[in-house]
Amino acid sequence: MIKKEMIAMLLAGGQGSRLGVLTSKVAKPAVSFGGKYRIIDFPLSNCINSGVDTVGVLTQYQPLRLNSHIGIGIPWDLDRNIGGVSVLPPYEKITKTDWYTGTANAIFQNIDYMESFNPEYVLILSGDHIYKMDYEVMLDFHKEKGAEATIAVMPVPMEEAKRFGIMITDEDRRITDFEEKPEHPRSNLASMGIYIFNWKTLKEALLTNQEQSGLDFGKHIIPYCHKNGAPLYAYEFNGYWKDVGTLHSYWEANMELIDIVPEFNLYEEYWKIYTKTEILPPQFLADTGFVERSIIGEGSEIYGKVYNSVIGCGVTIGKDTIVRDSIIMNQAKIGSGCELYKTIVAEAAVISDGVKMGIGDEFPNETDPHIYNSGLVCVGEQSFIPAGVTVGKNVCIFGRTEAKDYPDNQLPSGRTLIVKAGDVE
Repeated sequence: MIKKEMIAMLLAGGQGSRLGVLTSKVAKPAVSFGGKYRIIDFPLSNCINSGVDTVGVLTQYQPLRLNSHIGIGIPWDLDRNIGGVSVLPPYEKITKTDWYTGTANAIFQNIDYMESFNPEYVLILSGDHIYKMDYEVMLDFHKEKGAEATIAVMPVPMEEAKRFGIMITDEDRRITDFEEKPEHPRSNLASMGIYIFNWKTLKEALLTNQEQSGLDFGKHIIPYCHKNGAPLYAYEFNGYWKDVGTLHSYWEANMELIDIVPEFNLYEEYWKIYTKTEILPPQFLADTGFVERSIIGEGSEIYGKVYNSVIGCGVTIGKDTIVRDSIIMNQAKIGSGCELYKTIVAEAAVISDGVKMGIGDEFPNETDPHIYNSGLVCVGEQSFIPAGVTVGKNVCIFGRTEAKDYPDNQLPSGRTLIVKAGDVE
């Protein structure tokens, strides 16, 4: 019988609604990041760099691009006869067929997959964080403590602790109590949503709690293990870790990559980040082009000026165009004579000549101020912006827009312009 010491289950089914139109056609873990990667590349690369060669990827929302990106796992050396990577969508069963309704419910629905590897330990990961972590070191800690479950935690400033699940531990790092988003936190150790369980402990907890609606690790599985006296430990992680769950944190994490000495370094030899790459020609910088402190993906052609920005693969930036503090994703086309400030342009969007974005004063977004804020402009995938229009800040545009959608060639700050495919003649 196959026996793996530790297998990983990677939760990648999330919609990521706080990323607004960036996730309208694609699951959050498949969103582009850092010029050539997708968010899921980071936990997958961590697995192979940590010696974990069996990974189940649980997909649900808009899985097409994620599935084709992962394929059979070749870029991560996860194309294996035994183990490797498996994409695990919800599927129809004889009884009680259901979508994944919670983090632990998704894991429960794949008990047979995990059982087939007869693992000693199961590593639970989230597919939407940017970080580098050696899971082998965490496993060593788990074994050394005789833990049945180990939760990765990160110290956060005390005033931010109320936003997280907080672990209270004794001096040996054993978890004595925990609180979900407490009003008055008693500790600053925030759960990172990364767990190692003894397989026997996890299986028993999943089977016992399977009827809970929206079965969740933080709400059900961890409390159940704790109540039953299972030794739970907190593994403290002090490296770079970013939840890119909001547009602003996503923009910020991209901008941090181009710091002179980036806190999160994509270029380390010993801990590479792997991704599926199309074979593209090299970048081209024209005599009219200028690039300062930016990442430029393969196959991109720069005829204008780019400052402090992350440019994906196969992007064209036209002559006399200025792009500053922006993220331009793969295959986007920016015309000539444009100005883009703090703008996120999703994949394959087209911005025509003479368009100015991120101009003027800030006003709260009219439909989703909790999503579109911090002065950002967000243009959805495959959108079209007609020539010569001026767009303000905290703006969202999605769809094939036309000149008539911009009265006086303007879209003021705080506006949302979404054109459904059926709305266009």
